[in-house]
Amino acid sequence: MAKNNSASKIALNSFEDLFGRTDSDNRNTDVRDVLIEELHDFHNHPYKIKNDKRMDELVASIKEHGVLVPGIARLDPAGGYEIIAGHSRKRACEIAGITTMPMYIRNLSDDAATIVMVDSNIQREDVLPSEKAWAYKMKYDAIKHQGKKGDSLKLMSDEAGESGKVIQRYIRLTDLIIELLDMVDSKKVGFTQGVELSFLKKKEQEWVLNQIKKNEIIISIKQASKLKKLSQNRELTETVTVEILLADTKKTKKRKVTLDSSRLDDYFPDNVTEEEIKEIIISLLDNWRNKTTEGVD
Repeated sequence: MAKNNSASKIALNSFEDLFGRTDSDNRNTDVRDVLIEELHDFHNHPYKIKNDKRMDELVASIKEHGVLVPGIARLDPAGGYEIIAGHSRKRACEIAGITTMPMYIRNLSDDAATIVMVDSNIQREDVLPSEKAWAYKMKYDAIKHQGKKGDSLKLMSDEAGESGKVIQRYIRLTDLIIELLDMVDSKKVGFTQGVELSFLKKKEQEWVLNQIKKNEIIISIKQASKLKKLSQNRELTETVTVEILLADTKKTKKRKVTLDSSRLDDYFPDNVTEEEIKEIIISLLDNWRNKTTEGVD
């Protein structure tokens, strides 16, 4: 089973979807080469640019074929251009030693640019919870600011293919202090636990963070929900927080799960490597976990 190139897995909205181009609107088909040094990151861009295997693949592709999909930018009043879509491609060009990048230059308001920036990245399979959280919040705020009629969450749900309830829960994560949000990204704190903890005041979240770091705590949904309830009732203190988190807590242990090769042979051909099998299993588990979160309050 051949392993697909990461670039082939990225779902991109069409240009027409992003800008509503008609065949008669030839201005939107213009592409120009822009100096890399003139391209500036979008303000508060929520997506992290990672120097990982996918970036290596993108760099290799650009070295061989060039930038196949132009980025999108708008004029920056301070000079140069602000990238709306194409941050990873810009970074890959820098690594590859390429000095220009093809870009669509569009005249977009702050809100319209924010929505396009979010939509052009949100469907990537490797988006972290924190990236999704801030992206959804930025888009939600932009839609509300535009004064569009109707339910903003319903509109976002229809476009993203994700329930309004799940989108709302992701947005809640932006109320976490950065250290706890990082732990959600690294799976040291579960998604549902992160949502529950987001209702705590910042100081209360710091109490929780200190205990997680000090005692290597794996916080449960039950504990997180109890902390949330006490916080909302203004009954949460640091002492109570410690008592809840240390009661029946399990310290982190390295778990090793071994599957007999005969069990795996029914699912994977001989030419699939152990590392690829691990990646596929983790991907399937991630999809399963994301689906189960939709049914949790």
